Amino acid sequence: MTRSPEEISQQLLDVARRAGAEAADAIVLEGSSVSVDVRGGALEHAERSEGADLGLRVFLGKRSAIVSSSDSRPETLAAMAERAVAMAKEAPEDPYSGLADKGQLASDWDIRSLKLLDTAPPPSAESLMQDALAAEAAALTVKGVTQVSDAAASYGTHRVHLAATNGFSGGYERSSRSISCVAISGEGTGMERDYDGDSRTFQSDLRDAAEIGRTAGERAVQQVGACKPATGSFPVLFDERISSSLIGHLLAASNGAAIARGASWLKDCMGQEVLPAHLSLIEDPHRPRISGSRPFDAEGLPTQRRVIVENGVLTGWTLDLSSGRKLGMVSTGNAARGVSGPPSPSNWNLSLTQGTRSREDLLRDMGTGLLVTSMIGSTINPNTGDYSRGASGFWVENGVITHPVNECTIAGNLRDMLRRIIPANDARPYLSRVVPSLLIEGMTLAGN
Repeated sequence: MTRSPEEISQQLLDVARRAGAEAADAIVLEGSSVSVDVRGGALEHAERSEGADLGLRVFLGKRSAIVSSSDSRPETLAAMAERAVAMAKEAPEDPYSGLADKGQLASDWDIRSLKLLDTAPPPSAESLMQDALAAEAAALTVKGVTQVSDAAASYGTHRVHLAATNGFSGGYERSSRSISCVAISGEGTGMERDYDGDSRTFQSDLRDAAEIGRTAGERAVQQVGACKPATGSFPVLFDERISSSLIGHLLAASNGAAIARGASWLKDCMGQEVLPAHLSLIEDPHRPRISGSRPFDAEGLPTQRRVIVENGVLTGWTLDLSSGRKLGMVSTGNAARGVSGPPSPSNWNLSLTQGTRSREDLLRDMGTGLLVTSMIGSTINPNTGDYSRGASGFWVENGVITHPVNECTIAGNLRDMLRRIIPANDARPYLSRVVPSLLIEGMTLAGN
């Protein structure tokens, strides 16, 4: 791309006006990445990619249309605008659509304080391969590991620029660096697998490749001999690796789009207790070096720290402009979008109040039950909150882990489950969702 994303976005707005659009916004996504996979001590796959995607949304009154392309040539931009305007003329009216007012727009943000981009030289493909090889080798040194199905390392940069006819224009660039490893233990029908990985904005923050491989191997070996647990009502401890999924269900139910449709078990719960009274859920899109941080949302509104749940009480919905207008409220600055679809509400960095006890303390105190370390499938009724998921992990007897379990289902109702959660103090502070292990007593477990 010879022109910058900012220049291309402004050109999209210019051709949209010439094509007859009354208002428009444009988003340009530009990125590059290098990824390496190894297997058996040798390179298995390497990929380098670079590209750009463009999205143009035009408005004719309350009618709108969106077109996208990966071609930024001037003639393509003109064709995009003409097509978008033609589509908008045929689109139904949406009384809640439209750009933000100028007074709502973000300004004077400090992108440097967010530290989204690692300024160190990017890693070479060779160094990525060495990291992947180190992770694989470390996993294979763990007694009981029979093979490593995947060891990979990657690096990428992502740049976004948003511009609109209401006067907004802004962009930022972020980097990401990751290492992952999937190890397999046992043989034949007795094979079990588990993984470990790390993804950071800055290379210097990344965990050691050998540590990642060794942890993946140890986790896989711990799964050997898994069997189905008993059926009944038991306490369930959701390991920190997967506990954020529970908070994710709460966020999905408090999403303004779901509330506006009336398709949420939380729709009548504003101002009510949805978590234990001593717990709060905070969204902070301004945490430095964190993947979910951003200075503004996909509609040009400033992002802000929000207390979604305060001392157990739900304080508000997650809104973009459209869902806010439908509900007679203002946007919370949570719009997200790609190049081919309209904005929709989304959450950024989140943290749940941590507890005062360790995961080991909760295990000891739970007596007999299930420690869940992996989940598959999902049956969630968005209207009632009924919850059912496949799970695997470890059986706990008298506060002590006795053996691995798999092929079981845990069920309950999210409204009741979330009000009974007991948090540990083991959340990793560098994740975008900082959620500790969570204990819920009296869940339905279906095994043998």
